[in-house]
Amino acid sequence: MLLRRLLLTSLLAASAPVFAAPQTFTIDPTHTQVSFTYNHFGFSNPTGRLEDIKGAVVIDQADWGKSSVKVDMPLSGLHTGVPKLDEHLKTPDFFDAAKFPDVTFKSTKVTKTGADTLDIAGDLTAHGVTKPVTLHAHINKIGENKMIGTQSAGFDADTTLKRSDFGMGKYVPMVSDEVHVHITLSADLAK
Repeated sequence: MLLRRLLLTSLLAASAPVFAAPQTFTIDPTHTQVSFTYNHFGFSNPTGRLEDIKGAVVIDQADWGKSSVKVDMPLSGLHTGVPKLDEHLKTPDFFDAAKFPDVTFKSTKVTKTGADTLDIAGDLTAHGVTKPVTLHAHINKIGENKMIGTQSAGFDADTTLKRSDFGMGKYVPMVSDEVHVHITLSADLAK
């Protein structure tokens, strides 16, 4: 009887799920972009992007509420495909990059909303103004990255912002106040 109990206890322990502790992933700037789309006088919907993104993602797959994101997006990585527009967006009319060289995001709450979806609430700071935003994220993949021999995590996320909320309302309403933001992010397990 004692042998049976020991065997049963061993089997139950072996079959119990193993929950990993939170893991910190470093954002891979070569595979991460933030793109933004706005309406221009009703004629077109141009897209620009922020690159050279840095930061970290803490992932706790056992308790997503313990996960977090912290991102720095330097305005030196702002590209629209139109050099004069890039310059104008960095002036005090918009981002005022000389005074505020980075856009930052720091999560305040992560909520699992589905099998592979999350809502990531946090504080976005741009042009010296901080406002709460919620990113609606999709977990693309978390697992072994055979190319680099470590664990990686990938997400896509979307939100819509009002640029006037951040003190960048120049040309509203001819150029839309609402800006759609799409993020694609890859991060590698910190060593």
